Amino acid sequence: MSDVVDADELLRRIQRGRDRAAEERRRWTERAQSLTATEPDRARDAVATARAYEAVLRVLDEIVRPGAHPADGDDGVRRVT
Repeated sequence: MSDVVDADELLRRIQRGRDRAAEERRRWTERAQSLTATEPDRARDAVATARAYEAVLRVLDEIVRPGAHPADGDDGVRRVT
């Protein structure tokens, strides 16, 4: 990855990655729901994968929209030290 990119291109790439993570999270969540009754082990694996995509989604979302989602247990207030 030796290409030099400007800030706009970097933001577009991050947004594409965020969109992809959101789509994959949705897909794995649906898969988990469809497997719950028939294959609980595979459903648990699908839930774990959906959670991994959720984590990626949250990180990329924080880059694109800082402070839009407070962290768990966070009141949303940023403290300056």
